Formats: sequence, C-alpha cells, structure tokens
Amino acid sequence: MSTYTQIFCQIIFSTKNRKKVLIEHNRELLFKYIWGILKNKKCHLYRINGVADHIHIFTHLHPTVPLASLIKDIKLASSNMIKQEKLFVNFTNWQQGYGAFTYSIHEKDKLINYIKNQVDHHKKETFIDEYKKILKDFNIDFDEKYLL
Repeated sequence: MSTYTQIFCQIIFSTKNRKKVLIEHNRELLFKYIWGILKNKKCHLYRINGVADHIHIFTHLHPTVPLASLIKDIKLASSNMIKQEKLFVNFTNWQQGYGAFTYSIHEKDKLINYIKNQVDHHKKETFIDEYKKILKDFNIDFDEKYLL
C-alpha cells in the first residue's frame, strides 16, 4: 500500500528581538532560498511571505520530515545565507522559538491569500497582535512574557 498524507502547516517565526531588518528589496531572495530548502526536504511550498520582522511559510509537510528538524534546518541555513550574502545588513539571527499550526484542505486557499497579503495586513496589525490572535484561534495557552 502507498502512503498518502495531507499535512498542511503554517510556520511563523520572527527575527531576533523582532528587529525590523528584513528589507523588502531582498526578501524575495530569502523566500526563494527557503523554497529550495523545502524542495530538498520533499515538502511542497504553497506560499511564503513576510514583513520586516517575521515570515510565514505555508507548506505541506512530508511524512518523513520531523517538523522541528525542518524549522531548525530552515532557520540555520537561511541565517547562514543571509550573513554570507549580506542580504539584510542588521540581521543577527532568528528568534529562538516558532509557531506551527495545521490546517485542513478547506482552509488552504484562504491561508494562501492571507499569507500573500502580509504587507497590507501589517499596515493595520502588529506581529504580536497577529500572533496572539492565531494562538487564541487555536486555543493555545500562552504566557505574554514569551511573546515580547
């Protein structure tokens, strides 16, 4: 029997101390690099986008790839690439943690559009407010001190 999966995951993480260093001009290079990492891990990227202080990745998680390992690989490799290529001058690192949330097939198009419109979305809402809303939507208890 073959293996069939449908593991849709939104991954969100921020720059260290939420510094607004991901300048728009070079974000596309970062996103393409992360797409390459996902392809190498047999994960399908549906959408990636972000703003100056954080990124959203919507991907299908391949069943052989542990989520924490994937995020670790993305953060380590992209951090090294950013520093080697001097992509974002004031970038020091990614934040220590991350958010990862699963979605059903019925939410796929809505989430793709949400991530696509991150720049416009964040003209009205901060990253922290957005992240708190997502945590609440998923009924995740959180301590405010870890969000600052």
